[in-house]
Amino acid sequence: MSEFLTYLVNGLAVGCGIALIASGLVAIHRVTGVVNFAQGTFAVIAGLSASWLLGAGLPHGAAELAAVLIAAAAGLLTGLVAIGRRGTAPQSSLIITLGVAVLAYAVEIVAWGDQPRSFPGLPGSVTLPGGAEIQRHHLLVVAATAATFVLLTLFFERTYPGKALSACASNPYAARVIGIDVTRMGLLAFLLGGLLGGLAGVLVTPLRPISFDTDVLLMVNGFAAAVFGALRRPGLALAGALLLGVAETLAAGYGYAAYQTEIALGFMLVVMVVQASRRATIHEEAV
Repeated sequence: MSEFLTYLVNGLAVGCGIALIASGLVAIHRVTGVVNFAQGTFAVIAGLSASWLLGAGLPHGAAELAAVLIAAAAGLLTGLVAIGRRGTAPQSSLIITLGVAVLAYAVEIVAWGDQPRSFPGLPGSVTLPGGAEIQRHHLLVVAATAATFVLLTLFFERTYPGKALSACASNPYAARVIGIDVTRMGLLAFLLGGLLGGLAGVLVTPLRPISFDTDVLLMVNGFAAAVFGALRRPGLALAGALLLGVAETLAAGYGYAAYQTEIALGFMLVVMVVQASRRATIHEEAV
């Protein structure tokens, strides 16, 4: 039982990292209609930057914060390239973000090399009532993700930029009519995506070493979770990410480490097919 609890909490921590990437995808897609294929790149940039800054002598906290800000700047730069020119179709912007992700490979290799990097997270562990021993950093990831989603909720519900982003997501034409700059809001969404991706990067890198090509796995997982939420519902994306993280960790823990991603994504596919079938049934009954 203690072994299962350990895998469960570790899986929730992995799922939280996926959820942050998925929420960035959802935020950008809701406002701009663009699937940002560079979302995983923001996490890689933050993880590599934090490792480099810590190695240069910057203390913990300051290094991670600086790395997240670097990822946010990368998000804003990606937004400027992808949607900065008015009239760019979402399909064209999608291809641009894919090109940015590929270009980032070369930049990351030149800046940090092609070897995986990591850095120590929060030290120590705690023992749960069931006897499971959990690393403190896993609990930090869960707590930081929970706090982030609470702050995002407050941002969208209580602040003018958040309400403007929600308005653009609901009806871009109506938002323009009442004077909201939709392009500017799209850039803000990319900045937010960079922040969320960067936070995922600095939280996950102590759990799993990160390299220039890790963004592929991060993007696949994040996209699967975002699709679970129809690319528009962050709450469902969070649920999908947690399911994915737990499924991956359980698969690895019980002897299927070589196939953990395939098992987890297969599980997600089954859940989404069932979900789609249920929606179709409800629609038919309504008609």
